[in-house]
Amino acid sequence: MNKYKQIPVALTIAGSDSGGGAGIAADLKTFASLGVHGTVAITSVTAQNTYEVTGIYDVTPDMVRKQIEAVYNDFGIDAAKTGMLSNALIVEEVANTLKSYDFPLVIDPVMVSKSCAPLLREDAVNILIKKLIPRATVITPNIPEAEKITNMKILNLDDARKAAKIIVEEFGAKAAIVKGGHMKGEESIDVLYYNGEFREFVGKRINTKSDHGTGCSFSASITANLAKGYGIVESIKIAKELISNAIFYGLPLGKGHGPVNPISYMEIPYHKYMVYIEMKNALKLLDEKQELIAKLIPEISTNLAMALPRFYARSIDDVIAVPGRIRKFKDKLIFAKEPEFGASDHVARALLKFMDYFPEYRSAANIAYNDDIKRIIEKLNFSYSYYDRKYEPKDVKEKEGGSMQWGIEFAIKNMSIKNMSNPLDIIIDYGDFGKEPGAIIFGKTANEVVGKMIKIAELL
Repeated sequence: MNKYKQIPVALTIAGSDSGGGAGIAADLKTFASLGVHGTVAITSVTAQNTYEVTGIYDVTPDMVRKQIEAVYNDFGIDAAKTGMLSNALIVEEVANTLKSYDFPLVIDPVMVSKSCAPLLREDAVNILIKKLIPRATVITPNIPEAEKITNMKILNLDDARKAAKIIVEEFGAKAAIVKGGHMKGEESIDVLYYNGEFREFVGKRINTKSDHGTGCSFSASITANLAKGYGIVESIKIAKELISNAIFYGLPLGKGHGPVNPISYMEIPYHKYMVYIEMKNALKLLDEKQELIAKLIPEISTNLAMALPRFYARSIDDVIAVPGRIRKFKDKLIFAKEPEFGASDHVARALLKFMDYFPEYRSAANIAYNDDIKRIIEKLNFSYSYYDRKYEPKDVKEKEGGSMQWGIEFAIKNMSIKNMSNPLDIIIDYGDFGKEPGAIIFGKTANEVVGKMIKIAELL
């Protein structure tokens, strides 16, 4: 990248996907998630969704060339990638055009769609091998593509290494990474051959149907990182991290293979920061109103928690809370001022279960419960339900951490039918032998929950 350019520019030379899962749609989302401006040269317009390709309309080779030139002449290009090139004439035109430029090039040798539709015609493969691969900074074939390029069967890691070496030493790519997604095993291992050495990039295999656009996003990530000035190895390392994240948080849309979610790489840190700021403000309010709030602290102490948006809140590690809980000494509160993710078990599990029913209610806090508090809840017109541990099944009671989820579900199912469309403000736990009664307040934000706590405390 030009050291004086503040915003790197990457180009994708690829086809469109009307379903938004692969092709230029996946590439542009990936570029954006890595802070790179994305530009396009469309090679083909496809009519496709998550389970089929119903039409392919190729752009003329001349128009593909003009798109590349138009982008370069105005923006400059810090790195580019190819995806679906469709036919021999487009492959040849792209190869000839790119001879004029020296920016890094990533080749994703797209041959077949996720729904098994051919995206590169047979007569184009040899031209790809002879004219375009020698221009590649990095080429990213999956196993079927690497088999097609090298004319060898790939059954294991040794075969993948041989294929990667052939693509570099015989066909002229600077680096080749053979992806291990089609292999079996608990890990997905990608094999890189570069500078005469092999490297492996290992990730946990994720069993999901939301994997449409995997190859596009992976190669686009490498491209974006090269555009930002990273070396080949570092670019692939970041890309492996991004694509693992994108698959894990893939979007369960459509009837077939849902899209991967490269935006999650940027979106999750954003949500974590925003939740952290929300919690800091809520804890500041707690501190200011501590003499009031101290009236509500039960013997087991209190915690205040807030989760990431429901789609990203998969475990208690995705819920921010107060380490060590919130305790009281006389009319003062004692608590850590810095919230942390994973700091709550009790309230976090209750919140995650509640969000299964009311996903927009992302915060909760537990408080004491008695007859006076019940009268105040009713006076304030807070909606509430309850659970009684005497109805708790024995197998749930014996399971570590199972009671909380059971209780929340019990309380929600005991709501009156007319109130099912409105989330509860409070769920009451009547307690049990050796279990203190309590209540959990729910709200959309941590500040909303603290506000409800203050209203109750003011009347207590």
